[in-house]
Amino acid sequence: LPKKKKNLYYSYEELQATNPICDHAWRIWEREIRSMDKANVHLPLIQQWGACLFVAGMELDGLSLTFTQFLKVVGLSVKQFISLVRKMDVNVDTISPKVNIALKRLENKYDVTLALYQRFVKRTELWESSWTMFLLAKGTFLQMEDDLVIAFQLLLCVLEFFTKRFAPSLLLSPYKSAVSSSTLSPPTRTSRRNQGKAKTRPPEMDVQLLETLCKESDCSVDEVKNVYQMTFCAFLDSVGLSGLQGLPPLETLSKQYEELYHKNKDFDARLFLVDDETLSPSKTKVEMTPRKNLSGDDVAIPVPQTPIRAAMNSIHQLRVDLTSASDQPSSNLLAYYKNCTVDPSEEIRKRVEELGQVFVERFAQAVGQHCEGLGRKRFNLGAQLYYKVMESMLKSEEKRLSVQNFSKLLNNAAFHTSLLACALEVVMATYVASVFKFSGSSDSVETDLCFPWILDVFQLPAFDFYKVIESFIKAEPTLKHDMMKHLEQCEHVIMESLAWKMDSPLFDLLKQSREEGPGEQAEPPATLNQPLHHNHTAADLYLSPVRPSRQPPATESEPPAPGTKALRSNSLMYRMAYLRLKTLFSHLLTSHPELEPIIWTLLQHTLQNEYELMRDRHLDQLIMSAMYAICKVKNVDLRFKTIVTAYKEMPNTNQETFKRVLIREGQYDSIIVFYNLVFMQKLKTNILQYSSPRPPPLSPIPRIPCSPYKNSPLRVPGSNNVYVSPLKSSRVSPVVMTPRSRILISIGESFGVSDEKFQKINEMVSSTDWSLKRSLDGGSAPKPLKRLRFDMDGQDEADGSKSSGESTLIQKLAEMSKFPAGFMCVCYLNCELDFLESQRYSNHHTSSCLCRVFFFFRSF
Repeated sequence: LPKKKKNLYYSYEELQATNPICDHAWRIWEREIRSMDKANVHLPLIQQWGACLFVAGMELDGLSLTFTQFLKVVGLSVKQFISLVRKMDVNVDTISPKVNIALKRLENKYDVTLALYQRFVKRTELWESSWTMFLLAKGTFLQMEDDLVIAFQLLLCVLEFFTKRFAPSLLLSPYKSAVSSSTLSPPTRTSRRNQGKAKTRPPEMDVQLLETLCKESDCSVDEVKNVYQMTFCAFLDSVGLSGLQGLPPLETLSKQYEELYHKNKDFDARLFLVDDETLSPSKTKVEMTPRKNLSGDDVAIPVPQTPIRAAMNSIHQLRVDLTSASDQPSSNLLAYYKNCTVDPSEEIRKRVEELGQVFVERFAQAVGQHCEGLGRKRFNLGAQLYYKVMESMLKSEEKRLSVQNFSKLLNNAAFHTSLLACALEVVMATYVASVFKFSGSSDSVETDLCFPWILDVFQLPAFDFYKVIESFIKAEPTLKHDMMKHLEQCEHVIMESLAWKMDSPLFDLLKQSREEGPGEQAEPPATLNQPLHHNHTAADLYLSPVRPSRQPPATESEPPAPGTKALRSNSLMYRMAYLRLKTLFSHLLTSHPELEPIIWTLLQHTLQNEYELMRDRHLDQLIMSAMYAICKVKNVDLRFKTIVTAYKEMPNTNQETFKRVLIREGQYDSIIVFYNLVFMQKLKTNILQYSSPRPPPLSPIPRIPCSPYKNSPLRVPGSNNVYVSPLKSSRVSPVVMTPRSRILISIGESFGVSDEKFQKINEMVSSTDWSLKRSLDGGSAPKPLKRLRFDMDGQDEADGSKSSGESTLIQKLAEMSKFPAGFMCVCYLNCELDFLESQRYSNHHTSSCLCRVFFFFRSF
């Protein structure tokens, strides 16, 4: 072993890593540590090696130490260590999705526990027993320990349990006066005959004390009582503390938590009590919310806007907004039901009841044992909002259409399921602490109950859910800015990826739209700078998919006219795609502004004519591929590594978008492999047109509407008066590798070990039936797909190609002269095939050039 490798393996045995983990960590070390920025070189060796071991251990499920023990050895805190591991992701493949999810969970659990501890400190005198009991209860009975609200409600139950057991002289106001004298009832008296059969009496909650604790935090008393009765009492019974009259023994609680902590292998949250350095928080800016003082004057006293306070304020505001609403239809709604040709009352009632049962069951499965009551309370809030928004929508439609018979709409199951799902999403998102959810980081963690969880619960297609979002926002004026922003993000997630699932109804709409004519027509220059308001309602989208800007809205009494075109939902998709493209473009290609309309034209063509490429994929994958393709054909040096590095800095991104892309059914790989084997092969004929003297016409920049989620419209600078014409399909097979198309391949940029990736790509190509129907005389005898060529030094094919006046082909010949004879033979065969293939083209220069190459290789 090299000396440094021996030192790393044997000098830090206290990390207790096995040989396979050490071997994998060493490969990570060689590949990544050398590439890290100079600032990290000064870090102690143990910290860098520890990070490599942690990543390797998480991938191989072989870590024997707990996270806290690991941090003790390397001498870093939770935040510092997670930051170091993420900095190692230089080549965007160090942190696998598995490791990234584990890091997110650890970080989010730490953030939630820290927020709870900071609140715990303010209420208590650092009772070690109460904090340990809370950690034990949270880890034992909550499936989702990173749910801040439920965990805080459980903490209040623990505080009630301990507070009423302390002597009143040790308590501060208002707890001293809140503790009632009848809290502790005498033990249950049983006869000697039934002494062994008597059941333990469940603890009685001190209602007055619990209400005092809840009032101080603006927490719902009903929900906390439910947590106490259903979850906390079950926990006390499981640890044998139900009949305890005094304080529980610390030794017993600590022993039980110790077992739980070692089982989970995460951080020891008891160390918050001793200000352990491994749990020291990073310094963050605390927002201050003004609150009037108790004297009643006008002086505002700033109150720290902690995560818990922010969550409780949001929940309290939601409840205030729904004070006058009911979880049953109002008299106005019942009147609308009766005006229908077919009364939907019974179907709506049965649907809400059935979906409610499904919701409560799935909620309990996700959150933890004995949480059905909390799920029912949240569903009831969602039902209140559902009926409230439905009534508002119908009033708006009545005013707009001057009709009162909404039989088609109110008997549409997809509409009702989507509307109820949207209402529940608002409720569920409100209960998630906004300080974690909207932190602005692309790696921020969202709880399992966040979108798109509700779609899975109701088995609802994402595109159906999308249809109701805009009308929902317009119909509910009490929605806060953060919630509108959340629904806007849901809308974006749907159009970027969720709507493109394999069985999505969106593909049928796009197919119909394409058959009926071109989708997005060119806009006159005068309209490009004008804001456009969204003008389609949920009724339009669910009933008659008519484009409101071209056809009058269809009413219940007037069905769509024959020949009416289907709604072109790709209009919104184009706008979203352009905004995403523009954001990424601004990070990478500001020195080449002329490329933006070209990249957009290729992307728009792909979405309109090759939309099958989006199936089970992400919109950003096509954006990155289109950007790389145009830069290739325009000889602009832009590598995928550079693209994905900039992409990671964009909001609302996920590393799986570029690390795990569908190649074909059941097989996934990096964005580079997708580009080489799928995107470029499908679109290379179109891509190469942009290098010709007569490129295709540029597509118009989409009109950017005035967003209903913001106060001011987004404006896009005007552009030339250009028009779109459908691109003619070429007779040439899209997968034929020609000399000109060969330069489009992404060379030497594989994520991970180069040799392993090359072998994987070659195996994928050779093991499939992706054969090319090449023929010299028009026959049908297929020949296998030629393997993709990669530079051995790991550089792009275009690297250095702009320094001289020689053609790209001549420069590649010079590079090939350095390669082994075996590789030269492969190149010879490729060039011979391309020479014969070039007869299909009229480019005499290309043919003669290939002829020289042919005889050049034949001379070897």
